[in-house]
Amino acid sequence: MCIRFIRTLLVALAVLSVSASSFAQIGVMITVAPPPLPGYEQPLCPGDGYIWTPGYWAYGDDFDDYYWVPGTWVMAPEVGFFWTPAYWGWGGDRFVFYEGYWGPEVGFYGGINYGFGYFGEGYEGGRWDIGHFFYNRSVNNVNVTEIHNVYNTTVVNNTTINRVSYNGGNGGITARPTPQQEAVAHQRHIPPVAAQVQHVQQAHTDPQQRASVNMARPAVAATPKPGDFKERGVVAARAAGAPYTPPANRGSQGQPGNSPGNNAARSGNSSQPVPRNENNSGNNTAQPRVAGHVRDLPPAERPAAPNTGNPKLDKKYQQQQEKQYAKQNQERQRLAQKQEKEDQKIAKQNSDQAKKQQVEQRHQQQTQQLQQKHQQQQQQMQQRMQPPPRRSQERSKPPR
Repeated sequence: MCIRFIRTLLVALAVLSVSASSFAQIGVMITVAPPPLPGYEQPLCPGDGYIWTPGYWAYGDDFDDYYWVPGTWVMAPEVGFFWTPAYWGWGGDRFVFYEGYWGPEVGFYGGINYGFGYFGEGYEGGRWDIGHFFYNRSVNNVNVTEIHNVYNTTVVNNTTINRVSYNGGNGGITARPTPQQEAVAHQRHIPPVAAQVQHVQQAHTDPQQRASVNMARPAVAATPKPGDFKERGVVAARAAGAPYTPPANRGSQGQPGNSPGNNAARSGNSSQPVPRNENNSGNNTAQPRVAGHVRDLPPAERPAAPNTGNPKLDKKYQQQQEKQYAKQNQERQRLAQKQEKEDQKIAKQNSDQAKKQQVEQRHQQQTQQLQQKHQQQQQQMQQRMQPPPRRSQERSKPPR
């Protein structure tokens, strides 16, 4: 009873201390940072009116472990409403969970880069127009033969590319709410709809979604619709956001000392888990992973539709773009799989730190070379699609 009272008091204090813009339903509070966000592809949009809700790490009190709630497409509860994703925030001595919600504008979600239009601030994945939701194809996987209300706007993502899944604390995102986001917090909100609640419950009851089981690389990372964990179109994670080692006491359901109340009570103990950043495995003896692996790269954006003024030429260029896009994705996947196998081999061999660093450096070079190669190919494609100069312009050029 004493532990429950203390925990309730801590939650109440957290509600009073957080800013209005961060307000949403507050859930569990623990001292261990959530795992990094896994990398995954977005499943195909199932139909008109569905809005993407990104995946996130939730926490199970009953088994004392984080579990992955897959990203999924959800039908908007009202015309004109957007989804503000859930996020974890550091509350001074523990992590606090802020639940997502529906509203007329997207509010503050910790500056977390969930991808697919949620790059840390606002939403670039679509817009409402005359009662219909229009999808931005540059960040969404939409079948244009079935959904015609689409547009193509390239999004300049200025957010630092990482897989950090929480705001504040050691290694967390440092974003703070803007005045506009503060105002959004006072607008009318709708909590997660019934389908989303059922979706979370299914993830909660599936042991394979737990971080201590999947090592932060869930087999069900995203689904076409809420609750469809075994249906066709389910997407597995390409890789964990960073190497992950569960804390020693994680996932031991029913054992003393593993409840969130006891976890919070260990704040003065030297054995308290330390919040981890995206490059830290959580083990004090582990070394940070060098950035630059293929699995750490953001998903490749689909090229914008050509617009040369010649429909036949545009169709030809679009086919070439799609072919190049598919080939580049295949090259990324092959290199990611190769790097993953080499990492697993090094881990099994218990190689020394020098050997690990050599492998990491090689992976970084491979990733950079692949990026440069793909950028050059894209630039060459853009140059080919440039309309030829007009003759009047050619005549006006000064002689060399």
